[in-house]
Order: sequence, then structure tokens, then C-alpha cells
Amino acid sequence: MVVFDMDDTLYLERDYVRSGFAAVGSTLELKYDVHGFAPRAWRAFLNGTRGNTFNLVLGEILGAEGSELVGECIDIYRNHSPDIALLEDARDMLQYVGSRFRTALITDGPASSQSAKAMALDLYRTLDRVILTDEFGAAAGKPSPLTFRALQEEFGISGDQCIYIGDNPAKDFAAPVALGWATWRVRRPLSLHQLIETDNPATVTTRGLDPSEDFRLNLLFGAP
Repeated sequence: MVVFDMDDTLYLERDYVRSGFAAVGSTLELKYDVHGFAPRAWRAFLNGTRGNTFNLVLGEILGAEGSELVGECIDIYRNHSPDIALLEDARDMLQYVGSRFRTALITDGPASSQSAKAMALDLYRTLDRVILTDEFGAAAGKPSPLTFRALQEEFGISGDQCIYIGDNPAKDFAAPVALGWATWRVRRPLSLHQLIETDNPATVTTRGLDPSEDFRLNLLFGAP
């Protein structure tokens, strides 16, 4: 079974970020006549701001009153219908493995936003199973092995029949490795975790997804 991560594996997460900022900006303009949020937020993101973007940008635009809108803006961001698309190599990879192996997704993050992403990328139709770790409880997020083990049990397969393809070595690979899975790190340019180094490298590391090279086919060979 070939199992994928989603963010920065099948599409660039920065595209979701930009889409979310645009959705928030549109709502602020229509509902509160507040202008300029989206370009300011995107500029902050490009400059490395993480975790407090809404507080920072709303504070710049509205001063102290901006804090009153932070919660609403986060909800809009997490629940918007994202304008994102599969990367070309990811689309080709999904088509290739989908015709040969069983396929699935295991992805972290708020269930509402991850489900919206999966729908925008048509993954519910493309893959045999989509697992949102948030739906299994707060303790089920990676690197917990809970959802990886649940997937094995659901399909009646062992770890040596599985491969996990992800981007973040800080959390993506510890659980599948412990269960005997092969692992594949996609280290995309412009991905959020491209520069992370850990002591737990994946079986294979590449800059993109391409099933055509022999060593990758050998890695996948025999997966049910």
C-alpha cells in the first residue's frame, strides 16, 4: 500500500496559505470595510512570520481593535474552500500508483481544513482511504503510530507491505519506520520543511515525485 502525506507532498502548502489569506481578506473587506489584509499577511509569511500572522497584521491595520477579529479570521482561514491544485509530478504519481497499488492518505491538522484540502485535490475519489488524524483525537497526530496501525488493520496488511511518502522528517517517518514501513521523503523547493535535518532519515529522499526510476520502482514493488 502506498500512503501519502498531503501538505508539501502532493501540493505546496504555501498555496493554501495564500488562498486562506485571500479568503480572510475578502471577508474583511465585505463585512467590515477593512482593506489590505491579504497582501500584508502574504508579505509577512514570505518574511518568515509564523503562528501570529493574524494578530500582527490586524494590529497593523486596526490597532488594538484588530485583536477582536483574530478568532473570526482564523475560523475563516481554516474553513474556506481552498484554491489549490496537485503538483504535476504528484498527479502523475497518483495516477501511476493508483493503477497498481492500494493507496491512502494520512494527514495532520484541523479536520475541517484538511478535509477541504483533500476535497479540493479530489483525493477522496482518487485514493482508497483518506485518514485525518484529527478525527482520531488529539493524541493521534503524527508521530503517533495510531493511524498508521489503524490503516494496516483496516486493510489487513503488514508493515513490510507499506510505504509512507511525506515531507517533514521531524514527524512523518518515526511511526511508519517503527511499524516496518518503507519511507520516502519529498524535499521540495519552497516547501516549509525543506531544510529540516533529523537523525531519522527516510529510506529514499528526492526533490519530487517520479515513479519512473528503477530504485523507486523497486521500493514500491510488491506493495499490495
